[in-house]
Amino acid sequence: MAVDGAAARGAAVALLGAVLDEGQQFSQVIDAADGPLAGLPPSEKARAQRLALTTLRHIEQADRVLKPYLRKAPPDLVMNALRLGVVELAVEGGAAHGVVNAVVDLVSRGNRTGHMKGLANAVMRKVADTPEPFAKLPPQRMPQWLRQPLVHRWGRDVVTAIEAVQGQTPPLDLTAKGQMPAIDGATALPIGSTRLAQATQVSNLPGFATGDWWVQDAAASLAARLLEAKAGETVLDLCAAPGGKTLQLAAAGATVTALDISSPRLNRLRENLARTGLTAEIIATDALHWQPPALFDAVLLDAPCSATGTLRRHPDLPFIKDDSDIPALVALQAQLIDKALTFLKHGGRLVFCTCSLLPQEGEDQLAATLARHPTLKVEAPALQGIAPEWITAEGGLRLRPDYWAESGGMDGFFMARLRLPA
Repeated sequence: MAVDGAAARGAAVALLGAVLDEGQQFSQVIDAADGPLAGLPPSEKARAQRLALTTLRHIEQADRVLKPYLRKAPPDLVMNALRLGVVELAVEGGAAHGVVNAVVDLVSRGNRTGHMKGLANAVMRKVADTPEPFAKLPPQRMPQWLRQPLVHRWGRDVVTAIEAVQGQTPPLDLTAKGQMPAIDGATALPIGSTRLAQATQVSNLPGFATGDWWVQDAAASLAARLLEAKAGETVLDLCAAPGGKTLQLAAAGATVTALDISSPRLNRLRENLARTGLTAEIIATDALHWQPPALFDAVLLDAPCSATGTLRRHPDLPFIKDDSDIPALVALQAQLIDKALTFLKHGGRLVFCTCSLLPQEGEDQLAATLARHPTLKVEAPALQGIAPEWITAEGGLRLRPDYWAESGGMDGFFMARLRLPA
């Protein structure tokens, strides 16, 4: 007898295996032509992704719930199926009978795990008999290499609050080209973005086909707002892909050049420019080996970084990354900042930002930049909806996932606006 949702659950377990056991990036696995989602209808693809992402956000709690019932670790497929089942019961409120049967079915269909369906059945029945399995468990912790410096910076209470937000499915934020059309369930955020609490099919929303808005985390939208591009200005968006900030700058009336080293990543920008009717010159090249024909009024640099501020949207990252590449990223950021300054006219301004929680890629990077360029001036943000405590002593803007926690939080970012002397 077929189990309802078997295809989506099977794909979700395969996605978990690719991330947890093979170290693959979630976004690459879901886009693979021969990946776990190949051949599934859109609704099943969406369900598989949701199940896998929710499970990744609760691996630690699921493993703690399962531990008393497992004398030794089962094969990867069995473990991931059990984790998926626990999360369905504890987070999604799945019907116990259906979830237990689904996990047993997943295990029984594995080439080397069929003999373990009895174990799966026994374990899942015990979990199903436990009321609110996650009720007394803390949120999933960030890896120690990331958690430790954040605790040192902000204290355990703040870090725990960040982790609580990272354990939730994030809302959907939209940035409008002009006037945002009415969308059921949408709320206006203090900084001007629009938020939808529930996941939905983006292309079916009012205003998508007519290019009235684009998807962009509210925190990310603040970088372009901080730059304050004006009509008629020439603006360079460095490391531009996938292009949300380019769209903001073009919508402000600036003449925009969007540069990124990755030509394939720029395709998303081309699609969004076409949909929104906005324009920008697109250049695929390495910024460190490029020289513009003329200097710019302003530059926005969203530099490559550890992406540690985006764990709420990308819960696979703690399982596939460590801190080994951070020194190289910090060095690259410094190079890009120095290069970006050479692209500016006298009196021009640069906004530097990273979607990182780590001080090395934010506050410390700003301090090092000012040490190298003592004539630069930091212009503290004075933007709609920004809380005073978000502004650092040096004039940078530190955004954390626990801000707006009651409505879904925001991505972690650091950004600062620097001005050259006239």
